[in-house]
Amino acid sequence: MAGSPEMIPSKQAAPQVVPKSSLWKRMSGQKQLMLMSLPILLYVFVFSYYPIWGWTMAFQNYKPARSFDQQEWVGFKHFKFLFSDDTFLMVLRNTIGMSVINMVLGFVTAIIFAILLNEIKQKLFKRSIQTISYLPHFLSWIIVTGIVANSLSVDSGIVNVLLMKLGFINEPIMWLSEPKYFWGIVGASHVWKEVGWNAIIYLAAITSIDPSLYEAAEIDGANRYQKMLYVTLPGIKSIVIILLIMNLGWILDAGFEVQYLLGNGVVVDWSQTIDIFVLKYGLQIGNYSLATAAGIFKTVVSITLIFAANTIAKRFGEDRLI
Repeated sequence: MAGSPEMIPSKQAAPQVVPKSSLWKRMSGQKQLMLMSLPILLYVFVFSYYPIWGWTMAFQNYKPARSFDQQEWVGFKHFKFLFSDDTFLMVLRNTIGMSVINMVLGFVTAIIFAILLNEIKQKLFKRSIQTISYLPHFLSWIIVTGIVANSLSVDSGIVNVLLMKLGFINEPIMWLSEPKYFWGIVGASHVWKEVGWNAIIYLAAITSIDPSLYEAAEIDGANRYQKMLYVTLPGIKSIVIILLIMNLGWILDAGFEVQYLLGNGVVVDWSQTIDIFVLKYGLQIGNYSLATAAGIFKTVVSITLIFAANTIAKRFGEDRLI
């Protein structure tokens, strides 16, 4: 068009390509952090990875007096013995049973306790209850099992006295001598000791929920129970899933102290766990190879369950640990 200025398209600036720094340059730029992490890395290596060398004992007829090149290699002999041994299968049953009870009771009671504690509006009373609830976490299992044993004693145990006063039983029950009660006693002991401590992380997750969600639910006519069900529980779902994945890795870690201290010859078929089995064969009998094989089996199953739970969470679109 005559007389009109020529339209010149504006040139877009070419994006600058920032070269990626090499791993070595990034590490050298964080020397202070690397030096601070070095003691932790050494600790993990010395106490977590270096002992894995001892797993070789599971594939040998290990004799402490012999050097490494003098040991007799037997392959998977001890693993085959484990899964054909009735004692180990009984121990595996006990471990899984008590671990599942501890995990289910621990999750349910901690979540319910955290939600109910969050509903308390009086701050002083709320803090007092929370402090009292997590104090047993700092007690050793020796003290806890002593309290449990005294509470369940036949002569003057508060449980028998209370049940007889209320008319539920006519004569004292020998709680620690009845195999059918042992798993429940272990689960109740874990709940009493850890419920307050386990509830802390759920309380922290509840405080991060947007208050406007509760206001919207109240405007829609939701009562307190409905707000707990439709606002609080969905708000902490991701934390519950992550903790569940973490706890699945400990499914074969039902405990050692409580079973060892509360167990006796009468309930031995229901109280032994893999840890007690390893102690018995490793230190008392001296069969280090069999004890090591049992420990390897426990570790492999735990790692497999963690990855399986993580994969399932990924498929359902939930938060993952890995």
